[in-house]
Order: sequence, then structure tokens, then C-alpha cells
Amino acid sequence: MADRRHFLKNISLAGVGLLAGRVWAAALAMVSETDPTAVGLGYKAKASEVDKAKYPKYASGQQCGNCALFQSKAGDAAGPCPLYAGKQVAAGGWCSAYNKKAG
Repeated sequence: MADRRHFLKNISLAGVGLLAGRVWAAALAMVSETDPTAVGLGYKAKASEVDKAKYPKYASGQQCGNCALFQSKAGDAAGPCPLYAGKQVAAGGWCSAYNKKAG
């Protein structure tokens, strides 16, 4: 009986932890294209607006949502990126640090 109670308690705590993580991510501010880091990396909230002459590395289909640095699940409109500490990037955005997610 004690094992079952311990198991249920841990499952409940894990659920609360996951929920808290999602709430925390949702509370993060969006990075602005005028943020100094964003300017330095050529961040655009819409990948289609990337200056292809200035960033020839950009290729159609590259966007934050399929970048290895994007820290949210597939399908989310935005998520944290370690390059923009404490801020979210648009899943449809792009910056020069783009690195295709493996798999």
C-alpha cells in the first residue's frame, strides 16, 4: 500500500512539474527583432522576411521550429532559445545560428 501511495505521489508531482514548466515557457517574453542579440544574429520573426543577400546561408524551409536550438515541442507557435536568454522566438522565425534539428 505504501508503494502505491509513493508512486501516486510521485506521478502527481511530475505532472505539476510539467505543467509548471509549460506555464513558465508561456510566460517568457518574445524576443524583439530590435533586441541587440537578435540584430547581431539577423533574427526575423518570419523566416520569409530574411534578407537573403545579407544571409546567403538562409534556405527556404529553415525556421526556428525545426532548429536544434528551439526548446519547445513541434507545433508550438513559439519557444525558448538559449541564444536569447529568458525570451522566446517564433517557431516560424529564423536567425543566422540556425542548425537543423537531427532526425
